[in-house]
Amino acid sequence: MTADDTAGTDAGQERLRRWRLVLGGDAADGTGHALSGRDAAMDGALTALYGKKEGPSAGRDRTAGLGASAPSVARWLGDIRTYFPSSVVQVMQRDAIERLGLSALLLEPEMLEAVEADVHLVGTLLSLNKAMPETTRETARAVVRKVVEDLEKRLATRTRAALTGALDRSARVSRPRHHDIDWNRTIAANLKHYLPEHGTVVPERLVGYGRASRSMKKEVILCIDQSGSMASSVVYASVFGAVLASMRSISTRLVVFDTAVADLTDRLDDPVDVLFGTQLGGGTDINRALAYCQSQITRPTETVVVLVSDLYEGGIRDEMLKRVAAMKASGVQFVALLALSDEGAPAYDREHAAALAALGAPAFACTPDLFPEVMAAALEKRPLPVPDVG
Repeated sequence: MTADDTAGTDAGQERLRRWRLVLGGDAADGTGHALSGRDAAMDGALTALYGKKEGPSAGRDRTAGLGASAPSVARWLGDIRTYFPSSVVQVMQRDAIERLGLSALLLEPEMLEAVEADVHLVGTLLSLNKAMPETTRETARAVVRKVVEDLEKRLATRTRAALTGALDRSARVSRPRHHDIDWNRTIAANLKHYLPEHGTVVPERLVGYGRASRSMKKEVILCIDQSGSMASSVVYASVFGAVLASMRSISTRLVVFDTAVADLTDRLDDPVDVLFGTQLGGGTDINRALAYCQSQITRPTETVVVLVSDLYEGGIRDEMLKRVAAMKASGVQFVALLALSDEGAPAYDREHAAALAALGAPAFACTPDLFPEVMAAALEKRPLPVPDVG
């Protein structure tokens, strides 16, 4: 046998191996390929989640058995973390929660210590918050804190840089003190006064930064829909709220709502406290939430209101739209986000989205990476960078 023949045989065996892992080894898989060692262990972990039950329910219920005890689930979690990369582990965890009804097991400390923490898991923990026993609560908080700290590391620097620049630009003055001169913009504004014989620009107009003062703070109100479909958005919004609250030049308020309204501004120094102050699920009354936000606005022209919601309104639709129109007419910058997550727009009320767009407030899904740019544009009162979904 030549080297090419050997290589061809090896490639064929690898294809059979992969198909065998994909198809699951049922009698009809057609590969005839046996697994051993690590491959057999991987197959066992996949079968526990995606395999079919034997007996009358086969073909109808695709779930197998991770077992009912937290220790067996914890062992399974350990196995998948051994055999699969982190991104695959997170997908399998979500599938296990949905397909095998593992929500109750998330209340067990042993399982929480074994999971690969991500935004989706945090959303699940928050939805179970009220039912969580005290023995599990601290473990759950530790899981949530790890995710939150990772998100802050990823998002905080960019957010502060983008918004600080926006605030500086929105506070330009035409007669700055020497230390407040913005030399880049001053030169750009005076290029027509360039003297080639001297190789210099003679500025006739100085552009400078305004000195920030407490009375001139920009005000941001984050108004977050905490219905169950918005779980990831609640997590990201809480992290951004904490980042904004840490900036002295911005006064930040965080409001969450379902059919009731809760102001969590006093918890913004710790986004984990914010998250455990939410109550995912329930109905939606956007009008009531906006009424509360409207009552908190004291300087409309210096205020940005960010509504994060899928716009399924259980309250008074016409009143909701009138409030948005009134806020915009008073000078408020109003931003409507259908989601604040990496997953794109969820199902949303298209009629309400169109009505907001007609008021000059386009509703769109926003990724966490885009959010700083959206906020910077709102603070500078320039067009929002609405993603092109065409």
